[in-house]
Amino acid sequence: MRDIRSDKLTLTWIRPRGGFFSNVLALPIKDSGDCLHSGDAVKFVQKIGSVLMFSPQSFLMRSCAMLCLAFCLVACGGSGSGPTATTVPGEQTPPAAGAVVLKAPVLSFNDTGLDVTDGVTSNGRWGVESQGIDWEFSLDQGITWTRGYGGSFEVKGDGAKMIWVRARDNAGNTSEIVRVNCVLDTTPPAAVAISGQSEGVTNTFKLSGIEPGARWEYSLDEQRSWSAGKGSALGALGNGLSRVWLRQVDMAGNNSAAQGFDLQNPSVVSHEASGDPLQPSILASGLQTYLIHGVVVRGDADYVRWDIPKGQQLMSVKLVQYVSEDAVSFYALQPNRVFDAGVDVSRMLVYGHMGPGDLARNVLSTLPKSKLGEGAMTLWFQQTGSQPTRYAIEVILSAAD
Repeated sequence: MRDIRSDKLTLTWIRPRGGFFSNVLALPIKDSGDCLHSGDAVKFVQKIGSVLMFSPQSFLMRSCAMLCLAFCLVACGGSGSGPTATTVPGEQTPPAAGAVVLKAPVLSFNDTGLDVTDGVTSNGRWGVESQGIDWEFSLDQGITWTRGYGGSFEVKGDGAKMIWVRARDNAGNTSEIVRVNCVLDTTPPAAVAISGQSEGVTNTFKLSGIEPGARWEYSLDEQRSWSAGKGSALGALGNGLSRVWLRQVDMAGNNSAAQGFDLQNPSVVSHEASGDPLQPSILASGLQTYLIHGVVVRGDADYVRWDIPKGQQLMSVKLVQYVSEDAVSFYALQPNRVFDAGVDVSRMLVYGHMGPGDLARNVLSTLPKSKLGEGAMTLWFQQTGSQPTRYAIEVILSAAD
């Protein structure tokens, strides 16, 4: 007697000791421990069918044979798979490779460049969200694959990168391939070449050697913060700042070495802006980025004029430095060669208070561009309190839209 088992059934096989069934069921039947093979079952039926086909017992025997064959096929999983096929109760057999399409992973990376959509970056680390499924990546368009671990991987070596990523399980099933491109650039640009000169009462710093797609920046607080410049030079007028730093930033966000310039050096023009509204100090023409800086106190106002050439417009006017115990100063802009509006605000383009809370705020942001085009513009800046106030205002021009 032997048990024949499937996942849900158990059959006790009994070999009779005598009589007709003893002769029929004496057929040698191979089994490898757990399962009766369907090949043996077929031989069993064939032997039954060859015995006394016209005997009264033939119908019964054929019926018995068919039942035995059906049981063997069910118990052994269809046609059988030979001696190595074993089914463990409760175990789920993984699907064959290619039978399942997995959900594709989601990629993310930190584009450190000036344009966060161009894929030029100094950071080669990519984040991978795969919802707990294993994943792998290829850097040679799928010729070779590297298994990923955790939630990220890093590409190295400057240059263009074509990155493929897909999910993969232990059965060999994969997801659709996620294809991304980036340009990795980890090399800082060279320091810009700077030539300084004076044009009237404006100190001009002309920059050269700026990489294609790069920008230049300046710092007024010993490199703690940086502001982007426009054009190819910086013009500075006043007597409030002590030092300015200049550098370039390439497309990937790499910074060059910074160069500092002492604005208190005797070779640099230190000019106190005019206190006469009808004779304002004048910024040098032909530049796009200016710094107006000075120190004001009650009874001491600064008036500075610049000219917006044809084809350009005033892009922004921002407070970029403010040092005073008095948090409130006053400013106004009049579109004129002199500031003769007095206190008539209807003749002013913009006016209001300025203080620490206004740092980096563009006071022109709500104005239509039609009012910012060609012509003269004069600034009035004043502190009405008794506390000295050191300030710096950035003026930027751009091409007209």
